[in-house]
Amino acid sequence: MLCCGAGGGAIPAADLTDVTIACPDCGILEDLPALPARSTAVCIGCHAALEKTSGRSLGAALACALATFLLLFPVNILPLIRVDIFGMHSSNVIAAGIFQLWNRGWIILAGLSAVLVILLPFLRFGLLSAVLTALWFGRRPRWLGPAFRWSHWLDPFAMLDVYLLAGCVGYYRLSNISQANISIELGGACFIAAAILTMLSRATLDRRTVWRAIGGEVHVDASEARDEVLGCTTCDLVQPRSAQGCPCPRCGARLSVRKAHASMRTAALIATAFILLFPANLYPMNISTQLGNQSGYTIFKGIYDLFQQGLWPLGALVFCTSILIPAVKIFAIGWCVLSVWLRSDRHLVAKTEVFRIVAESGRWSKTDPFAIVFFVPLMNFGALGSGSAGWGATAFMLMTFLTMIASVTFDPRLMWDAARVSSP
Repeated sequence: MLCCGAGGGAIPAADLTDVTIACPDCGILEDLPALPARSTAVCIGCHAALEKTSGRSLGAALACALATFLLLFPVNILPLIRVDIFGMHSSNVIAAGIFQLWNRGWIILAGLSAVLVILLPFLRFGLLSAVLTALWFGRRPRWLGPAFRWSHWLDPFAMLDVYLLAGCVGYYRLSNISQANISIELGGACFIAAAILTMLSRATLDRRTVWRAIGGEVHVDASEARDEVLGCTTCDLVQPRSAQGCPCPRCGARLSVRKAHASMRTAALIATAFILLFPANLYPMNISTQLGNQSGYTIFKGIYDLFQQGLWPLGALVFCTSILIPAVKIFAIGWCVLSVWLRSDRHLVAKTEVFRIVAESGRWSKTDPFAIVFFVPLMNFGALGSGSAGWGATAFMLMTFLTMIASVTFDPRLMWDAARVSSP
């Protein structure tokens, strides 16, 4: 049923009746009541957090999303940082580093950076702002569900906050250049604010609460045959199994009992990412030239330099994002795929929780290639000093991108299906 309309100036109240949803991680159908404040609904099967009201606010999410969207304009137009050295100066605009890498032939690195840092943040926060604004004024146009679906899908790929961490790494590298005077410009201040608001908008928004506000919820009686329905993995809406292949009536996603060929596709992506793991860590990420001396920078060398300089918190963070998380993600997703093939019924909850963690944290692995995009336009002093990317950066960008796609193509419900088949 659709939620009742609300007057302007406030987010509409959620439907107070119980609804039946399908857990997107294990496929179990569950009756979910309207939650009181400061509560969390947890799946009885895989322990996934289905809905949260603690620390969540649609009003706060709207404010953060709209502010982020508006700040994206000065962030992409104004310089972020200015460097002065020996009477020469350079500054960086996000697009400048991308164009320089593109012109130097690093097409994959530049293209993915442009999509993940410039294009997708605009799309993500533009759509999210439009959806939450419509709900604030009690409007429910037809495009509301599909728009929120796209904003939800784009969330892990809109990486302004990851680029902020990359900027911190780039700032550290510049601070090691003697006689260099570094100043944060107006665009940099807007960039820091937008990245922080990006994280706040994610922390204050609960997608299940938004779907309740959009409406269209259903309730399946216990007496009905629950094996004759399927659930949308985007908005959790339960529909008859006969609706397979049709668009979801609420969010527009294509309905299916399970993702087609999920295990094979994920295995191929993970295998390719594993192969790229070695050149990504062995080849230089970038090549710097200072006074005619050329030096290559690998991930291990960068982490070693951070520890040598006493910046062990930043070094530990870069180690986790650049080495630990990519490797763990490859093996964790591989473990889940193997579980489906072997029809294992052991540690199902643990495997599902591990998959959720690596799917959420995998986006932070792009810190090092983004640091090159941030760093390159600032090292533009001709014979005095310059910087460019290395083959390791392209391999690393492809590896992390493939692992993110693998977490999208895999269907964790298959582990639970396989376990049910193998159990008496």
